[in-house]
Amino acid sequence: MARHRDLATANGIQVYFADPHSPWQRGSNENANGLVREYLPKGSDLSGTSQDELNTIADRLNERPRRILGYQTPREIFDKLLADEQIKHLSSQS
Repeated sequence: MARHRDLATANGIQVYFADPHSPWQRGSNENANGLVREYLPKGSDLSGTSQDELNTIADRLNERPRRILGYQTPREIFDKLLADEQIKHLSSQS
C-alpha cells in the first residue's frame, strides 16, 4: 500500500489502516493469514516457492467457501460483483 494516496485520489475512496499491534481490527485479514498458513507456515522461506505454486494456493483459497460469504466462494462473490458492474455500465450507455 505504498501508493495508497494515489489509489484513494484516483478512485475517490478512503483508505483505512488498522492500528499497530491491534489484530482485532483486522479480522478478515487475520483469517486469510490463517488460511494461507495452511499452505505456507509462518516463517517459510518463499524464495523456493514458484509463482505457479503461489497462484495455485491463491486459486484454492479463492475457491474455498466461506461462512462469512454465506458459504459462497470469494471467486463467486467477485464474479457476481463484476457482472453487476458490467450490467450497470451497459445500462447507463443506452
